[in-house]
Amino acid sequence: MSSFSKIDTAAITHFQGLLGIARVGLDQEILTKHASDETEDLSFPPELVLFVHTAKEISNVLRYCNERTIPVTVRGGGTGLSGGALAIHGGVVLNMQGFNKILNIDEQNLQVLVEPGVITEVLQNAVKEKGLFYPPDPSSKGTCFIGGNVSENSGGPRAVKYGVVKDYVLNLEVVLANGDIIWTGANVLKNATGFNLTQLMVGSEGLLGVITKIVLKLLPYPDKNLLMLVPFPSAELACEAVAKIFQAGYTPSALEFMERDAIEWSLKYSSEPSALPIGDTVQAHLLIEVDGKEEDILMREIEGIAQVLEQMGCDEILFADNEAEKNRLWKLRRSVAEAVKAHSIYKEEDTVVPRAALPQLLNKVKALGKEFGFKSVCYGHAGDGNLHVNIVKGDLTDAQWEQDLPQAIHLLFEYVHALGGTISGEHGIGLVQKEYMSIVFNEVQLNLMRGIKDLFDPKGILNPGKVFPTC
Repeated sequence: MSSFSKIDTAAITHFQGLLGIARVGLDQEILTKHASDETEDLSFPPELVLFVHTAKEISNVLRYCNERTIPVTVRGGGTGLSGGALAIHGGVVLNMQGFNKILNIDEQNLQVLVEPGVITEVLQNAVKEKGLFYPPDPSSKGTCFIGGNVSENSGGPRAVKYGVVKDYVLNLEVVLANGDIIWTGANVLKNATGFNLTQLMVGSEGLLGVITKIVLKLLPYPDKNLLMLVPFPSAELACEAVAKIFQAGYTPSALEFMERDAIEWSLKYSSEPSALPIGDTVQAHLLIEVDGKEEDILMREIEGIAQVLEQMGCDEILFADNEAEKNRLWKLRRSVAEAVKAHSIYKEEDTVVPRAALPQLLNKVKALGKEFGFKSVCYGHAGDGNLHVNIVKGDLTDAQWEQDLPQAIHLLFEYVHALGGTISGEHGIGLVQKEYMSIVFNEVQLNLMRGIKDLFDPKGILNPGKVFPTC
């Protein structure tokens, strides 16, 4: 790890000269606001916040920080769940809110050129007006930035059919640690020209460069969809049903799992707590969507999926009859994380396994809960095998929470790896998961990654202290 320089008066004066006094944040309120994201209760105030608006400004900032070895952390919407945007070594935070323009929607080639500070849902709505579709839709889509999605390789419910962010990024403008500005690829669907720098940047969590423009592939908008909520008498049975749907030849546009506590807590958190009665025997739900252009085809698909689920022993299926009902069900699913957070201090693990192994993973989570005395609330993108394990502190002592729980998480991740899975499906590694990286990667693999980091950022100023386990 590099020995970093502190921000001094000369640095402040330099940045004020580059950006103007108003765009150099020094007061405590600004620093505190940029000290945390949605990751647990962590707080790391930066030394100053720079409100940047252009790639050239970022280039000038990085060139100066690189020369003086000042750490730089990029911040988007502040919705991260792995501590990736926290300035744990102080230094500078780059606030990307000024990069908020959709620069061009190319209807002929089904592409969009967008800045990284555009909110994901704003982008989706803008291209939808043109009859186009950008599928990745994390639960925080109403507040998260598209640049953060690229940096974390985000997914969301519709990844099961449409893929994750990496499947839509064609080209990126990136500012490197030394201030150089590059484009990583080309605005084409096929590219076998040299190493794939674009995909190297996707999911790199701000360690390799600062993304300033993004070219995304779009699809025609699927304007019809059907949605159903399927209750099961056991969570394990619901998980088993997931693989059966795909084995029967169906690919839903979304396939979400919620155990009973997840949906009950979400209902209590909702403004309509009695809107969805849950039978006494129900222990889990699957939320299943199909989409496309032809309603008769979708009807056959949803009926076929329903037959599979009935054979698996589900309870009475609720079909969403109108848009209001669909929106209500999706709102419940998307609010689970906030409901858990409102209920208790918690840690969220973002495990992912081959989908047929979901029942085994769920059973392991519950077994570890009994062994270590913690309660968990599980939900997630079951169609991808992506289970979000929310471990709530509840009655655990501070010692159990801080000393025993990491042992349980370590055992969980070892089991996930043994199943052929990995420790993050879409939230990234950041700060909170980095010490578990040695479970899924050996030193040869980790050193290859460190070598790439050193090549892009020899002085280690970009988002230091993240991803790689402490040596």
